Parts: sequence; structure tokens; C-alpha cells
Amino acid sequence: MHPDLNDCTIVFDLDGTLVDTAPDLAAAANHVFEQIGLAPISPQALHPFISRGSRAMIEEGLRLHGIGKPEAEVTRLHELFFPYYAANVAALSRPFDGVPELLEALQQKGARLAVCTNKFEALSRSLLEQLGLAGRFGAIAGRDTFPVFKPDPGHLRSTVAQAGGSIGRAVMVGDSEVDVATAIAARVPCIGVSFGYTPRPMRELGADVVIDHYREFLPALRTLLA
Repeated sequence: MHPDLNDCTIVFDLDGTLVDTAPDLAAAANHVFEQIGLAPISPQALHPFISRGSRAMIEEGLRLHGIGKPEAEVTRLHELFFPYYAANVAALSRPFDGVPELLEALQQKGARLAVCTNKFEALSRSLLEQLGLAGRFGAIAGRDTFPVFKPDPGHLRSTVAQAGGSIGRAVMVGDSEVDVATAIAARVPCIGVSFGYTPRPMRELGADVVIDHYREFLPALRTLLA
């Protein structure tokens, strides 16, 4: 066991960081569009809006179709999203390459692991359980777990505390501007992944280190903790 990770808590975002959830999120959005007679939109076209949440995906999908809807109608359509998504949360979603092996390696080195996501907690747990990853994490905190959510630093601080860790020995891992902003606000170093859903390149967002594949994670972590 490596003593340098014994008191370290590694906190991961979920969508676009640990798991490629775009196919199932896009399928749920397209289910909504189908209800009003609209053609499906490719997951790639919806990628830039995933980090902003499911409502933004629907709003932007309507815009891509050249359609505007009143707020009340968008709300009604948004309510159609969740039952379909909850029933298909892990139909096509898969961990990014190297994730299961990395989580095992980090635990073997003594690190605490946690998830801090703006996805609802029940959906997050269901997804991770179906992918066989939930047992790796000492905390799985969604947007409804605490009174605040990212980019409020309290979300990250409370997640670390729930995992039994110390914020002074925590690292945030994420794919979006929201993740980087949360880490900066909480004064926690941040590893950014370049393969997520941010509309802006991760290297422009201010993460301390950026990786292109999880095989680069442990060297990046060592650099941050040095």
C-alpha cells in the first residue's frame, strides 16, 4: 500500500468523466422529441449541452429543430424525460476506457473514492450499480443529496466529508467548466479529462492537469500531490 494515498480522497464527476452516458441521455431526449413528432438528434450534436443538464438538452434540441416552446411546455416535455431515462439509465452507457482498472488501483493504494455529480443521486446510484462500480465509492452525492450542488463548493466539501476524507487531501476529477469552478472554489486541485462533454476544450478551463486517457491518471495524480 502506498502511504501517499492513504489519506487522499479522489472525487469524480460522473457523466463525461467516469461514464460515457451520452448515448442513453440522447436516447431519452430523443424519446421526448418523438412524442411531439420530431426526428432524432445525434448524441454528438447533443454533447455540448449534456453538462448543462437534461432540460438544456431538450431546449437545445428544440432549437436545433428550429422550434421555440413556452417555458411551461418545455417543463412538460422535460417531465417525459425522466421515466424513460430511469428505465434505460445503463442501456448503452459504459465506463470510459481504463476506469474499472484505475478505481481498483486507487483503492489498492489506499485512496478513498467518491462521486460528486449534478445528476440526481438515485439515478447516479442506479447507473453505477448496474455497471458494477457503486461498491468502489465511499460516497455518491448527486444534485439532491445536500442543500447545494456544483459549482457550489459545499457540494464537493460535503461529498469528501461523507466519504470520510479531508478536504485538504482531496482531488477533483471532472470534464466540465462546472467541475473546475467547483474545485477552485473549494481550493482543491483538479484533474480535467479531455474526452468529456464540455463545449470548450478542457485545457482552456483552468484545471491543474489535463489527461487524454485514464492511463495518464496516476502520473498526473503524483504530480499534483508532490
